[in-house]
Amino acid sequence: MTSERQIIIKLPLVKEMTTLSRATIYRRMDENKFPKQIDLLGRAVAWVEQEVLDWIDERIEDRHENDKK
Repeated sequence: MTSERQIIIKLPLVKEMTTLSRATIYRRMDENKFPKQIDLLGRAVAWVEQEVLDWIDERIEDRHENDKK
């Protein structure tokens, strides 16, 4: 267990942060290309904010690497 406080975020904010649709987010999760959700209670799910931010940072780094080629 981590000692840092983790922030969890719901799908509307994930969509806003990434500009991806719900379908794309779930498809990429199935392909292991996007952070997995956390099951909360019943049908409620959320994502760890830092994991989503890290995913965004990786996309930016990928762009920089592709620009160097």
